[in-house]
Parts: sequence; C-alpha cells; structure tokens
Amino acid sequence: MNSNFKYFFIFFIGLTIQSCNSKKEEIVVTAEDFHAANDNVSKTMVHDIFSPPVASRVYAYSNIAAYEVMAQFDESYKSLAGQLTDLEKIPAPAASENINPKVAALVAFYEIGTNLVFSENKMTVKRDSLFNKWKNINEDQFLASEAYGQEVAAHIRNWLKKDNYAETRTMPKFSIITDDESRWQPTPPSYMDGIEPHWMKIRPFAIESANQFKPVPPPEFSLEEGSRFHTELMEVYNIREEIAADEANSEKLEIAKFWDCNPYVSILRGHLMFATKKITPGGHWMGIVKIACKKDNADFNKSVYAYSKTAIALADGFISCWDEKYRSSLVRPETLINKYIDENWTSVLQTPPFPEYTSGHSVVSGAAAIALTDIFGDDFAFDDDTEVEYGLPVRSFKSFKHASEEAANSRLYGGIHYRSAIEVGLDQGKDLGNYVVNKLDMTAESSQTEIASK
Repeated sequence: MNSNFKYFFIFFIGLTIQSCNSKKEEIVVTAEDFHAANDNVSKTMVHDIFSPPVASRVYAYSNIAAYEVMAQFDESYKSLAGQLTDLEKIPAPAASENINPKVAALVAFYEIGTNLVFSENKMTVKRDSLFNKWKNINEDQFLASEAYGQEVAAHIRNWLKKDNYAETRTMPKFSIITDDESRWQPTPPSYMDGIEPHWMKIRPFAIESANQFKPVPPPEFSLEEGSRFHTELMEVYNIREEIAADEANSEKLEIAKFWDCNPYVSILRGHLMFATKKITPGGHWMGIVKIACKKDNADFNKSVYAYSKTAIALADGFISCWDEKYRSSLVRPETLINKYIDENWTSVLQTPPFPEYTSGHSVVSGAAAIALTDIFGDDFAFDDDTEVEYGLPVRSFKSFKHASEEAANSRLYGGIHYRSAIEVGLDQGKDLGNYVVNKLDMTAESSQTEIASK
C-alpha cells in the first residue's frame, strides 16, 4: 500500500466514524413520562389548594393539548376540533420538520398545565429536567418538537381564554338567604363562602349546556317526622352514630375516608387553624386513569387518549353538577342536625363549602366511570392506590362502575350528603358520561354503544 493511498484510507475511515458519531439518536418517550406529567399537575394543584371544579378545568385543557398533538400524527385517533365547543382546526405540522410527536405532545401539555396553575415553579423544575435531557440526546429533534408543541399550545390557550373563566373571577359572591332554613348555609369550622357559584357559566366541553342534564329537584324540604326529607336527614344522623359505635371495625368509615378528596379540610387546635391538603375528586379519578393504563400496558398514545376522554367527562360533570347545586341551594345535613337534633354532632368528613344537591363526587364519578369503561371494558378490576400517599390503604374494585358506586356512597357514610343527592347525582353523571362517550368520535374504531346508565 503506497503512502498516498494509506493516508486517504485513514482519512476516509475517520470521516465515516465521525459521521456515525454525529448521527443523533431518537428521543425515546414512554407512557410513564405522560403519567408523571399528570402526577406533576395533580401535586401542584394539591399544593395550591385548587377547588374541584377549577382542577377539572386544568386537567381537561392540558390533556386535550397533548391529545391534539398526538392525533396529528397517529391516524388511529381523531382530532377533537369541531367536536368540542368552539375548538377550531389544529395547526398542522410541517411535513419536512423532524418532529417527535410524543415530545411535542408533552411540550403542549406542560405549556398549558404550567400556565393554569399558581406554583409554576413546581411544574417547571421537573419539566426542565426532562426537556434538557431530551435536548442533550437530540437537539435538532427536540427543538423542532418543542416548536410544534408550543404552536398547538398557543392554539389551545386562545381557545381556553374564551371559556368565561376570567369573567367569573370578578362575579359577585353567592348570596346567603338566612331566613329560609332549607337554603344552604356556610358550615363549620371555617364557614367559608360558597365555592364557584358561577361555575355553570363556564363554557362546556362536550355537553350542549350546563343544564342539559338537569336532575329532578331534591325531596321537598320538611322537618316533619315521616317525610322523605326528614327520613333522609335521620339516615345521615344514624349512620354517623353507627360508625361512632365501632369505628375500629367500620367499613363505612374506611370508605368515607378513602373517597374524601376534600382540598378544603381545616383543622382547629386551640386558637390555631390550619389546612390539610388533599387531592380533589377529579384528581382521584385521574389517578385511576393511570392505574388502568399501567395494568392495560397502554402505550403513550392510548394513555393520552384515556386521560383526555376522562378529563372531558369530569370537567363537564362539574359544570353540570354546579348548575344544580346553586339552583337548588339545599342545606347540608350538618346544619340541620346541629340545630334540631344534636348541637355537638359532627360528620365523619368535613362538610365542603358549597350547597348539597346533587353530590359532586357522585356526578363526576359516574361520568368518569362511563368514560373509562368505554376505553378499558366493563369488568376491568383494579387496585386503587391513589390515596396511599395520603396515608390510606389500597382498595380493590371489580370495575369502574363498582368504584363509582362506592365513591357515591362514601358521601352518605361521611355525613355530608342525603341519599337523594347521591343516587340522583350518580345517574346524572352516568347519563352525562354516556353522552360524552357517544358524541366524541376520538378513535378510528369509535364505538357508539351506550353503556348501561342505570
């Protein structure tokens, strides 16, 4: 081998090695990354003490943003543009760009989620750590994906700004009518004003209007013994007495605590009052989405679909429920029991700061269970560990319907709702959930089969 050829050969090999080394690897994104993103939102909202309705809005918009990115690249899923109220066509990605759809979906999710919480730093610390890792793996791909994710997020942000949320922030407080004892009154220990009295004015996602699933009115108010209302009031009182008689072995007590999901619990110690922080009802069901996805071995795209569909059902469920709460404005059991039966009586769960009828947890649990059943099936058994980090044990369920029924009954066991609010609320949620499932055409093989609502 002459010297010229030898040097050319070495130079060629060097260029080949350099070319191979400069080739960037694909950024790998998994369903776990999306679960972690939703967990991050949940933990941030617990820290910020978001109300249940407002939390549902955050879950819906952030997950829809991710879903819309994903649907642009996966023909198995269909855009929600034209299906959700006022959502216009999503910007299409440029064919020539080196976009990783999963990276772009998470960018869109974080852009919206971070924009809608208070403690943005709690979101950005984990987000930036993840994004920097991906950028170091393949900077060109990450930047292209980031740009598209931000473009879709900007589109979603423009959409959400028109949902009347900002306007409701300046609307007046709920007026308390003190001379009508059938009407809701603030409850101890904090005696907070009614939370989100104008939530029915928020633009719905899939349902046509806030009152589309208006339930039958609550039982006629009456403290006469033998009346339906009085009978239900005494049932709340007697269940609390039953639990108190044997708290160590009470299944009803365990159920009540497991589904508490009240971010407004205030603790009084002497002259001091402080709050404990808990996940909202919607947050609990989003946790169940994660459990279902992991058991099903759902990939990234199916997980995004499951979170988005459930979040839409939850958000519309709160709009529907709050419409009835502030229409009927029914008094809570605790108020009447303290006044007429036992002034020292306390409910197992702290009464949340808004009217009684219908039960919010019952409505949204019914709606979420329908959405999840549509995705994963009717007999999907699972172990719910959502509340473990709040000191509660795992509970097992035969199906999403089973879980929703237990969640609804927990409000009676907890002493914060009458039976009618629970039963009517659960049916209200199921009917709404079936409507959402049948209206939204989200997959290439969408089923339009109604899931039993009764």
